[in-house]
Amino acid sequence: MPTNIFNQPIGEPVYHFTAGQQPAIGQLTGNYTIVEPLNADRHFEDAYAFYGPESPKEQWTYLPIDHFENKEDFRAYFEGMADSKDPYYLAILDKESRKLIGTFSLMRIDPKNRVIEMGWVLYGPELKQSRMATEAQYLVMRYVFEELHYRRYEWKCDSLNAPSNHAAKRLGFTFEGTFRRAAVYKNRSRDTNWYSMLEEEYQAMKVKFDKWLNPANFDDQGCQITSLNAD
Repeated sequence: MPTNIFNQPIGEPVYHFTAGQQPAIGQLTGNYTIVEPLNADRHFEDAYAFYGPESPKEQWTYLPIDHFENKEDFRAYFEGMADSKDPYYLAILDKESRKLIGTFSLMRIDPKNRVIEMGWVLYGPELKQSRMATEAQYLVMRYVFEELHYRRYEWKCDSLNAPSNHAAKRLGFTFEGTFRRAAVYKNRSRDTNWYSMLEEEYQAMKVKFDKWLNPANFDDQGCQITSLNAD
């Protein structure tokens, strides 16, 4: 470990460091999905299907907002999402049908330190526990590390949100700890679990993603042959 002139331990040096850029995605295309910036007009009707009154009620438990009862209220909210720069909301499209099947965002964007977070994840029924969901996450992860060259990618969730905690670990994020009583939402206390991924950890996961997402890894019923984190 390096030390300074006072013999105090200090962090590893970072040479020629500059601030990063804000995300500005045109379109990210994979084998099964397309990720693009949210568009208030083009994506509205598809989004209402899983943001509106017919959406599964259990998917809102760990989000600070609830489903929308009518299109007018959702329209105002959705336009704000599309205009937002942080969070920077993204649409997940089925590559074959070009239908919107989910949304998520890059948020807490910190170009000065090259740190960014994945958040506000909301999947339609077609996307949940699918290879499309994994690929969409990988496409954005790859953009963060290979295009923006950020140093740290974060994931945070309610400590009691089992699916989100499982997803973070499966995607290769490292658990860092719990911020106790970090927030109050929906009249209840939230402990927040923090996860992160560093560039070198992404490089190790990239090999796994490319192998897992290969069409040859799925049978005729679309079931995986080898799991993402298989040895």
